Amino acid sequence: MNRSPAVAGQFYPGEATALQTSLDLYCAATNETNLVPGVISPHAGYQYSGAIAGKLFCRITVPEKVILLGPNHHGFGHPGALYSSGHWATPLGRIAIDQELAGSVLAACRHFAADESAHRREHSLEVQVPFIQYCNPAAKLVPVCLGHLSLDALIESGEALADVITSCTEPVLIIASSDMTHFESAEKAREKDFKALAHIETLDAEGLYRTVRENRISMCGVLPTVVMLAAARKLGAERGELVAYGTSGDITGDNSDVVGYASVIVQ
Repeated sequence: MNRSPAVAGQFYPGEATALQTSLDLYCAATNETNLVPGVISPHAGYQYSGAIAGKLFCRITVPEKVILLGPNHHGFGHPGALYSSGHWATPLGRIAIDQELAGSVLAACRHFAADESAHRREHSLEVQVPFIQYCNPAAKLVPVCLGHLSLDALIESGEALADVITSCTEPVLIIASSDMTHFESAEKAREKDFKALAHIETLDAEGLYRTVRENRISMCGVLPTVVMLAAARKLGAERGELVAYGTSGDITGDNSDVVGYASVIVQ
């Protein structure tokens, strides 16, 4: 099955040359890159969060195997919906699904199932794909769209992913796609978001989950982030590093009602 773009021309440029130009701008820094087990990248329209994502992607090596975890904004399909075969298309071309890795993930993660329906309209994973293609045109994907799973199921899934990655002979990157607080003042958003980021920096997946719930932090990708942190922790990661933080108010000039964005490297 081949997935056509759902939000090209809306969240990011729909034409290849314009998209390439945007990515050249966002990923302009020439820092030395490193292999890391996991990252968090925002998924808003590129005009709002593209620069924050670019500061992340220009600091990491994107290997040929990428597990992409994102939230299910529309509620369709299985709560652990994995796109298991075929290709995804963007204006930059097609990127293949890593069928072998997808099969290993499905065998190891009992809370996941092969399901394409959750992915048809979901933007949270799609907006990451041009960055992946830009950094490594040979990369292959295992996209997973996450809905309502319990904390125990999320931790179990993350640790199962770590076991799959340990058994791989090639490096694997986990990308958790998430925006931060939605539709509060910039001051309040920053206060809430840095409560969540404090747990991310210590790889405290359980603490992040509980803090987001207890403080009503509208971090839409908390579930994928919990899975990624649990996996990275089992893989031996020690800390998370905040690469960039900002809000939509930085672009619009209106700080009364913003969305927060953060990019984080876990290593």
